[in-house]
Amino acid sequence: MAATADGVDSRYAWMRLGVSVALSTLGGVGLWSIVVALPAVQAEFGTLRADASLPYTLTTIGFAIGGIAMGRLADRFGVMVPVILGTLALSAGYVASAFAGSMWQFAVIYGVLIGLLGSCATFGPLVADTSLWFARRRGLAVSLCASGNYFAGAFWPPVLQHFIETVGWRQAHIGIGILCLVTMLPLALVLRRRPPAQAVPVAAPAGNRGTLGLPPNALQALLMFAGISCCVAMAMPQVHIVAYCVDLGYGAARGAEMLSLMLACGVVSRLASGWILDRIGSRATLLLGASLQAVALSLFLPFDGLTSLYAISAIFGLFQGGIVPSYAIIVRESFPAREAGLRVGLVLSSTLVGMALGGWMSGAIFDATSSYRMAVLNGLAWNALTMAIAAWLLWRGRTGFQAPPARPIWQS
Repeated sequence: MAATADGVDSRYAWMRLGVSVALSTLGGVGLWSIVVALPAVQAEFGTLRADASLPYTLTTIGFAIGGIAMGRLADRFGVMVPVILGTLALSAGYVASAFAGSMWQFAVIYGVLIGLLGSCATFGPLVADTSLWFARRRGLAVSLCASGNYFAGAFWPPVLQHFIETVGWRQAHIGIGILCLVTMLPLALVLRRRPPAQAVPVAAPAGNRGTLGLPPNALQALLMFAGISCCVAMAMPQVHIVAYCVDLGYGAARGAEMLSLMLACGVVSRLASGWILDRIGSRATLLLGASLQAVALSLFLPFDGLTSLYAISAIFGLFQGGIVPSYAIIVRESFPAREAGLRVGLVLSSTLVGMALGGWMSGAIFDATSSYRMAVLNGLAWNALTMAIAAWLLWRGRTGFQAPPARPIWQS
């Protein structure tokens, strides 16, 4: 399909992608601020590690549920509407959280305003929207847009750690709320144009066979379960690396640096995975990413030295970045473009459910054992489920299963 001046694969599409990445980077603070603030918040409110992980869990669950609703809203009214709503909620949430008087108040504010109504609008809806503006480089474009969350993870932790140490976590939260409002609203207005109609009939890559012989919603459910499983494993180091470093005596600042390094390397991995996606296909990339994540996660078992943890953080980021973009591409290859926001939102939200579950489980396992060793083993077991699903989908696609006609999700 030839690109037009403002259509699929156009210069405007790439400019729009840049704006989406910026919005995702700014809005992605909602998933990382509590990771950095966890030790300070836990100390102020005097709670156990599992209780201190509750704001992250509620935020991630809210993010997951909100991402589905925001995706449906984007399908109907365009992506600008949910992004503006999310920006307003995100700003209000950070200012309100600074005045929380208890852990429960703090957790509810995070879960509702920052997760359910805020940050969720700057991930799934933007990834789905990006998939409608590209054909020839869809894998690269989607991976780049999905990297916004990792750009956020690389940028925000050291910044937040600095301001938490200098002015306190409450004042730092107020600053975040103001910054999000004044930067994100102007960017959201750039996205007012709706996707071009010609973005709909894009051919799938060679080897794709629709829903692989499965009922459409059965494939949707399978992808969602795989998303949960892989991200239970992913959550252990991403959610607890700061607290882990505090426990080992290295300090919160070292943990924030490791998280930033992990997610910076995740950006490299996601960009590389876009190149891989466009060449070997979405299902093979999913299997590759899940397998490499298992290797990286297992390295936390024998090594806990400071230098080793920096190296493992980098390896973990480099190895698992291709997993989430693979889900979005599988969905776009298998379902109508008019359902992109909802279907991509469902799958990406399931990955956040996995992060929420994994973050809480790791904290609970630590409280029960005073060690993260069993939490790592738990993550490896869940990751094995994702590997099995990815391998089965890859095998099924190569054995020639034909797909039944796809129906809208609300009809099946």
